[in-house]
Amino acid sequence: MPKPRIAIIDPNALAALGLRHILQDVMPIMEVDTYGTLTELEANRPDSYFHYFVDISVVLRHRSFFMERQRKTIVLTLQNEEASGLSGFHSLCVNQPEDHLIKQLLAMEQHAHKGGRNLPNMQGESNSRILSDREIEVMILIVEGHINKEIADQLHIGLSTVITHRRNIMEKLNIKSVSALTIYAVMNGYVDINRI
Repeated sequence: MPKPRIAIIDPNALAALGLRHILQDVMPIMEVDTYGTLTELEANRPDSYFHYFVDISVVLRHRSFFMERQRKTIVLTLQNEEASGLSGFHSLCVNQPEDHLIKQLLAMEQHAHKGGRNLPNMQGESNSRILSDREIEVMILIVEGHINKEIADQLHIGLSTVITHRRNIMEKLNIKSVSALTIYAVMNGYVDINRI
C-alpha cells in the first residue's frame, strides 16, 4: 500500500525543502512532495494528497481551488495574524524557531489525527517495541525537559545508569538529537504534546 501523501506548495524552494524535512520527521509515515506553483500540483493528481501546506500568497491567488479543499489545506504564514483574512483555514506560522514549529506541527498532528489514528492504516509498519520499559521512562523524562540528575533522582537510579540508558535509546532509535527524540515520543504516543 502506498504511503499517504502531503504536498507543499511554496514558491520559495528553500523554505519548501526545509518544511519537507521537518514534516518527514514529524510524520514519517507520510510521503512529502514539493511544488513551486499550483499549476505543478494540478499536473500531479492534486486530490490524491492528504494535506496541502500552502504559502499564503498561493492561497490568495487561487482561493477557489483551496476553498474546495479547505479541510485539508494548512496556510503557511509569516505571522500568526496573517491568516485572519482566511477564515476557516488552519494556519501555521513558519517564522518561528524550529523547536516551536515542531511543537506546533506535533500539536496539529496529535489533535487532528489523534496520534495517527485518523490516518490510513499502513501495512508493514512495525509495531514492535524497540525500547525497554525503563528506557521508555527515561525517554519520557528527557522529552519533558529533565536533566540527567533529575531523571536519576526521580527513578532512583544512578547518574551513570541514566547516561547509559540515554545512549542506548539514541542508538536503538538511530536518533541524534532531543528534538528528534521528542518527535518520536509524541508520534508514538509516549508523551502528550502539552507536557513538553
